[in-house]
Amino acid sequence: MTVFTNFLQEKVYFGQPFDEALSEEADRLGSRRLFVLGSSTLARNTDFMERLEKRLGERYAGIATGMPAHTPREAVIEMTRAAREAKADLIVTFGGGSLTDAGKMVRLALEHGIDDVDGLDPFRTIIHEDGSSHQPDFRAPSVPQVTIPTTLSGGEFNRTAGCTDTRRHAKQLFRHARLIPTAVILDPETTVPTPEWLWLSTGMRAVDHCVETICSHLANWQSDGAAINGLRLLRQGLERCKADPRDLEARLMCQIGAWQSMEHNQTGVSMGASHGIGHVLGGTCNVPHGHTSCVMLPATLRWNLPANEERQKIVAEVMGHPGDSAADVVAAFVRSLGQPGRLSEVGVTPDRFREIAEHAMHDRYIHTNPRPITSPEQVIEILELAR
Repeated sequence: MTVFTNFLQEKVYFGQPFDEALSEEADRLGSRRLFVLGSSTLARNTDFMERLEKRLGERYAGIATGMPAHTPREAVIEMTRAAREAKADLIVTFGGGSLTDAGKMVRLALEHGIDDVDGLDPFRTIIHEDGSSHQPDFRAPSVPQVTIPTTLSGGEFNRTAGCTDTRRHAKQLFRHARLIPTAVILDPETTVPTPEWLWLSTGMRAVDHCVETICSHLANWQSDGAAINGLRLLRQGLERCKADPRDLEARLMCQIGAWQSMEHNQTGVSMGASHGIGHVLGGTCNVPHGHTSCVMLPATLRWNLPANEERQKIVAEVMGHPGDSAADVVAAFVRSLGQPGRLSEVGVTPDRFREIAEHAMHDRYIHTNPRPITSPEQVIEILELAR
């Protein structure tokens, strides 16, 4: 049995200049105090922020930059204070996935008057080692969010925020139906300044979403439609972006592919060990979000082969290599994009495997992997394949 859940996201703009789309959305929402959480790189090296300020006029309430990777709690609190002082009635995030998550967390903190890192504790989702979980019930944020993403991680299309507790060296989840941004603006022009490694590696993150959706034991006709087409768009779009970074049509293809890669959330299809281990590599070992998929997806496919061989054949076919090993096809694609394919290439050594495995057992996606994982030793087996 499958239930499709319509998420509470109201608009996705694409093929429209970002400043025009944001002004239109602010008018629709009746917002008068727009506060921007922005990329430091975009603020330094482009005129995008000036364009926003000019377009918004008196509605522009200010900007905060400098969010580190993996959205640490300390930075969330700092940005919350700035947004509170600005009397923000709309949070605009303009940058990568860490900023998208930051927007969700800032809205949560604004709603509940949180002003220190400990104040976030009662709101986090707790996953136990056996896969059971505790999801706290809390009041929804009242301040909406509009996201202008410049990478392909896809977090703008879900209702979960990842936020790192630096004291525990763990990335934690915060979930609520209304954490999802009210609107998303996809403008390929805004992605051109994104460093090539970041654009392509987060593209592999979106590929990972598609592949783990297709290979899930919960896959269905609805999820297949989005994931298969998303994977096709990503394969073609990323290849074209690698050849010509100014190809705006290819960049929009990638953005639409990343959007479609996230529909698994609505169709009830959960991810597997590539994501489950990847979350830990990010929060515990500080591996960039996209690179976690580059190194873990081929290894996870190899380990899962006894459980989903027929589904993996679909992946190889969509990637343009029918009949070949899906793991080999994905690994070769990672290499063609110039991205790291092994844990050793991202600075993760075998002496960290036990720690990673034990943390991974507290990630929900470990417990929805197509081939059941019941112990840290099995996670270590996958890590060894990626070594």
